[in-house]
Amino acid sequence: MTSIEAGIDVALAKQVLEAALLSTTEPVSNAVLRRLFEPDIGADMICRLLTDLQQDWHGRSAELVRLASGWRFQTRADLQLYLDRLKETRAPRYSRAVLETLAIIVYRQPVTRGDIEDIRGVTVSSQIVKLLETRGWIDTIGHRDTPGRPALYATTKQFLDDLGLRSLSELPPLAELEGVLDLVDTAEAASSTPAEQPEPSGTAGGQQVTQ
Repeated sequence: MTSIEAGIDVALAKQVLEAALLSTTEPVSNAVLRRLFEPDIGADMICRLLTDLQQDWHGRSAELVRLASGWRFQTRADLQLYLDRLKETRAPRYSRAVLETLAIIVYRQPVTRGDIEDIRGVTVSSQIVKLLETRGWIDTIGHRDTPGRPALYATTKQFLDDLGLRSLSELPPLAELEGVLDLVDTAEAASSTPAEQPEPSGTAGGQQVTQ
């Protein structure tokens, strides 16, 4: 991409985008980023600039990634092991019940609470549903047209953002989660601390860049 293209100072435009994305920890959509420029430089140019900026950051300690809600800078996942050593407290864990409920919603959505209970074979605690809603990972998207009109649950863009994904198609096969749930069982058996509590805000695929 040339430094001057179609009357646009590309180098300056990339700096503006870079500054805007580094100033926030939340993903920013293309539509919002277009508001940085007057006159509007268009969706195609924004995409080209972001792709170019993504290449500029390739191989550095932080990277520009595209998520479900937009673009965000975050530290590379392979460096998270070192950054975790700076944390004074361990991240809370989720119980198998929470993870199973979330997995059912993720892979079978939209589902009702009754659907989840039929699949798991046990009653779903209201606290589990509330926990996932509070975390911003699930939301009510409607009601099934059956007696009682039960709520239909589905995952949110926040869920994808926190996992560093752009869409549900990037999730691993359901069978691969069985090993994860087995590890949760092992951890629960070795610990007497409650596991069903909210997790701190952040991403599963890399730490957000903060100022």
